[in-house]
Amino acid sequence: MKTPFVSKDKIEEIAKTIPTPFHIYDEKGIRENAKKVMKAFSWNKGFKEYFAVKATPNPFILKLLKEEGCGVDCSSLTELMMSDVCGFSGHEIMFSSNVTPAEDFVLAKKLGAIINLDDFTHIDFLEKTAGIPETICCRFNPGGLFKIENDIMDTPGEAKYGFTKEQLIEGYRILKDKGVKKFGLHAFLASNTIANQYYPALAKLLFQVAVEVKEKTGVVIDFINLSGGVGIPYRPEQKPTDIAAVGDGVHKAFDEVLVPAGMGHVSIFTEMGRFMLAPYGHLITKVIHQKHTYKEYIGCDACAANLMRPAMYGAYHHITVLGKENEPCTCKYDVTGGLCENNDKFAVDRMLPPIEIGDYLAIHDSGAHGFAMGYNYNGKLRSAEVLLKEDGSFQMIRRAETPDDYFATFDYTGMFSKQTV
Repeated sequence: MKTPFVSKDKIEEIAKTIPTPFHIYDEKGIRENAKKVMKAFSWNKGFKEYFAVKATPNPFILKLLKEEGCGVDCSSLTELMMSDVCGFSGHEIMFSSNVTPAEDFVLAKKLGAIINLDDFTHIDFLEKTAGIPETICCRFNPGGLFKIENDIMDTPGEAKYGFTKEQLIEGYRILKDKGVKKFGLHAFLASNTIANQYYPALAKLLFQVAVEVKEKTGVVIDFINLSGGVGIPYRPEQKPTDIAAVGDGVHKAFDEVLVPAGMGHVSIFTEMGRFMLAPYGHLITKVIHQKHTYKEYIGCDACAANLMRPAMYGAYHHITVLGKENEPCTCKYDVTGGLCENNDKFAVDRMLPPIEIGDYLAIHDSGAHGFAMGYNYNGKLRSAEVLLKEDGSFQMIRRAETPDDYFATFDYTGMFSKQTV
């Protein structure tokens, strides 16, 4: 079973000042996990974890990770701006985007971020809009299928990202001629995999490509970015990724491929969001209705606008009824929100303990791609975010939206006054 990192008593204490729903994050768990990642790759002198800002774009979380030695991976103008304000600078920032607006490249260049080009045509576009920096990275897409042993992990050939092999080789030649001095290589080939073999297999592929690039162009790759894709066990019966074993596997591939090629200097980068944060966040929601029709429904004050993964992907998120952790799961429920959409369900036919109105539910693994994917359909407002600190205290790190926030972008001064709403 999955165990929540917060008790019913603590949630009742928090809810006195911060109404549900809200996302809560476990500072202790985040810090301990970051240390495990650093240790797993400590064999590589230049290792850097670039946390994927898109997973949990909150300045308090970013600053916490900065204290643990992480950089940031940004994919948009606003993520760059947030990272800058949080004190990240220069090569602490990796800018990995696609279909990139000119202003994004301009800011990335101004901040001294490592720009990771997604497309061959972006070489010319970047030169015209911001200029070519002395350090640059290129994203590789091998096409076809990506397999580990006999298992198909994903289909890169169907993905919109990255250079082909031929474009990559030619791109490095062009960039070298344009004065680039430090080169990186990047690829993202599978999403949310808990297979310990994923990173080592990806690393070996990229290491081999780096050797080929050196042989064909004379360009020596300085860093290789394994990106993200390392997953978590959303279901309680799943075995979690062993990050120490992953690090050892990458180390073995490094020694087999790069060291004999005279490339033992290469730094390894990662860009994990889900693995770094997802298990250390819960969406806390209060039961406000029950419905007894053809099925038994539990109605929550949270909805898909607060956590859209179940509605969008049919994704499983474990649910704990706080205070009833040890009670038998004898009741079958659909756990729903209040959107005017039938897919607004956190769980379907889920066996849970008997639930009463007023109970608090902890929806697990919302620490990444939870709040970040929120939206305002039906006029629903985004929730607050709370940090549960190591000493047991808590801090609101983002307030909940209000109707004033929702109406703020309308150019109708005074139409939506506080009296109206």
